[in-house]
Amino acid sequence: MRHLTHLKYIDVVAREGSIRKAADRLAITSTALNRRILGLEEEIGSPIFERLPSGVRLNAAGELFIQHIRLQMNDLSRILSQISDLSGERRGHVAISVCAEMLGDFLPEQIGRYRDEHQAVSFDVMQHDAEAGLAALNQYDADIALIYAPLLPSDVTLAATVSQPLIAQMHHTHPLAQKQSLSIEDMMAYPVIVPRGKDGIRGQIDIGCARKSVKFAEMIMADNFAFMQHYICHEMAISLQIPFSLHRLASDNTEQMLVSRPIKEGEFPNGVAHIAHLKGRTLPVAAARFLDQIVAALHLLYPDDAT
Repeated sequence: MRHLTHLKYIDVVAREGSIRKAADRLAITSTALNRRILGLEEEIGSPIFERLPSGVRLNAAGELFIQHIRLQMNDLSRILSQISDLSGERRGHVAISVCAEMLGDFLPEQIGRYRDEHQAVSFDVMQHDAEAGLAALNQYDADIALIYAPLLPSDVTLAATVSQPLIAQMHHTHPLAQKQSLSIEDMMAYPVIVPRGKDGIRGQIDIGCARKSVKFAEMIMADNFAFMQHYICHEMAISLQIPFSLHRLASDNTEQMLVSRPIKEGEFPNGVAHIAHLKGRTLPVAAARFLDQIVAALHLLYPDDAT
């Protein structure tokens, strides 16, 4: 499989955009790596990289060739995974891209369950926004993506989708904690902590406020949902989240200090959580089995909303 090693070198150069950086990562000299690239280009009869002052970039031929390389590497990973299954011990690697909104307790719990039975399987969990998550699938950096977005393009296969309403979380002493459900007007008098950016949960919030021509007077913006939950223990603020983003933080009794209240229907649009993989790609055994597990778990958690 030495030829695949040479192809992997090309893949690393394409990702790094620099022969020098790729050589450092591969622990070989830049001269040796450049020589291999030139030899491959001569063999296929066409350059695959544009040489730029700042590094290198795939040209049109290179874009075609890199897809071949990644398909070859994916097929090898899948075959090796199937061979290991023949011995009765599942091995492999699962790469997952996940949006911040879906980095709650669900994914860690599912990975823990899987590794209880298959400890030889390793995982790589990468936090991406929706656009970067789709790019990770297309570049074979991720086997599976958990994406929080209204719509996904046609080049991915949806293994499952689940509707996600916004919920309000607050300290148990908060004045609104006594209400059974909340409206936007109820929350206007209190600081609201929201995600940064314009998509995902923030998009749902902005749409709901725009419909009523209102704006939360005081907002605290953050990228980390665990931080949001910790913060509302220190101020009479409200955190707007979705079920997927909630964390159980029982180690410091935070969970017991917080309450969650539904938002009245129609105040904010529901979001959509997707479990996706690249269309036409046959996943390695470990990734395929893990995908089956999380889809089944979603249907158990959300029997009325998961599709």
